[in-house]
Amino acid sequence: MIEYNEFINNLMLTNVSNIVSLKLFMFVVFALLFSLAIDVMFGELPGRIHPVVIMGSIINFFKNLFIGMKSRLSGFIVVICCCVVTSVILLVIYMICQINIILLFVVFTVLLSSTYSVNMLLQTAIDVRNDLTEDIDKARRSVSYLVSRNTEELTEEFIVSAVIESLTENITDSYVAPVFYYFVFGAVILYNPFNYHLYFLLLVPMLYRLSNTMDAMLGYKTEELVNIGFFAAKIDDVLNYIPSRIAGIFVVISAYLLRLDGKNSFRIMMRDARNCPSPNSGYTMASTAGALNIQLIKKETYILGDSNKEITRDDISRAVDLSRLSMILFTITIILIFAMIYVIL
Repeated sequence: MIEYNEFINNLMLTNVSNIVSLKLFMFVVFALLFSLAIDVMFGELPGRIHPVVIMGSIINFFKNLFIGMKSRLSGFIVVICCCVVTSVILLVIYMICQINIILLFVVFTVLLSSTYSVNMLLQTAIDVRNDLTEDIDKARRSVSYLVSRNTEELTEEFIVSAVIESLTENITDSYVAPVFYYFVFGAVILYNPFNYHLYFLLLVPMLYRLSNTMDAMLGYKTEELVNIGFFAAKIDDVLNYIPSRIAGIFVVISAYLLRLDGKNSFRIMMRDARNCPSPNSGYTMASTAGALNIQLIKKETYILGDSNKEITRDDISRAVDLSRLSMILFTITIILIFAMIYVIL
C-alpha cells in the first residue's frame, strides 16, 4: 500500500503543511466533471452495487432493529448507526483503492456519480411525457413511481403537474445539494489538507445521499414512522435549507436565459415557496411554475403559481430544459467560485 505521505506528494501536495496544490484543486474539479460524464453517458450503476441501494438495505436493517422502541430516540440511533456503517464501508473501499492512484481516481469518480442523478431525473420526466402520447393509463403507472399520491384517476393535467413537481423538487435533492457540499468540503481541504482528506471529500456527499435516502424511507408522519423518522426528516430539512434556495435562484436565472417568464418566476418563488409542507421543496417548484405561467397543484396540500395558461404535456419538456440549464449554470458557477477560493488561498 502506498504510504500516505508519498501518496499525497505524488497526487496532491508538494508540501502538506504550507502549499495549497494545484493538483488538489484539479482533482476536486476533474473528479466532478468525470463523474458527471459517467452519469450522463451511462446513467445509474447496476442495482446490486449501487451505493444508494446498499444504503437502503442498511437503513431497513436498523429500522427493523429499533422500530419497536416507539420513541424519537430510535430515529436518532438509526441515523447514527447508518452513518457509522456507511463511513466504515467507504473507508475500507478507500484504503483498498490507495494501492493505485488511477484506481483511486476511477473508484472515487464512480462513487461520486452515485451521490446525484442527473440523467435519470431528466429522462424519467421525458419518459412520462412520451407515455402520455401513447396511453394515459401507462402515464399514470409511470408517475406513480415518482410521487406518493394516488395516481389511478389523475387527469392529464394533474399527471403533468405531478411530473413537473417531482422533477423540479429533485433539482435540489438529486444534484445541487450533494455537489454543493462536495465543493464546500473541497474548499475546506484546499485551506487545510489533512490525513485522508480525499476520503472525507467523498464521505461528505455520500452522507448527504444517506440522509436524503433515510428521509425518503423513514420521513413520513404515519403511525409506524412518526417517531423513527423524526430525526431523519429534520436532518434532511437542515441540509437542504441552503441548497434549495440556491437552486431556486438558478431556476429563475435559467428562466430568463430561456426567454421564459423570469420575472414571474422570481415573484412566484418568493410568494408561494412556503406553501409546501416542506420548508425547502417549494423553491424550485414555485419558481418553475412562475417561469412556465402554470399552476402546480397537489390536492389538499399546496397550490403553486397562477393559472395564467392551461397546463399541457409540452410544459414537461419546458420544465426539463429549465431544470437542465439550472444544473449546468449551478455547476459552472460553483466551479468558478471554487477557482476563486483556490486563487485567494
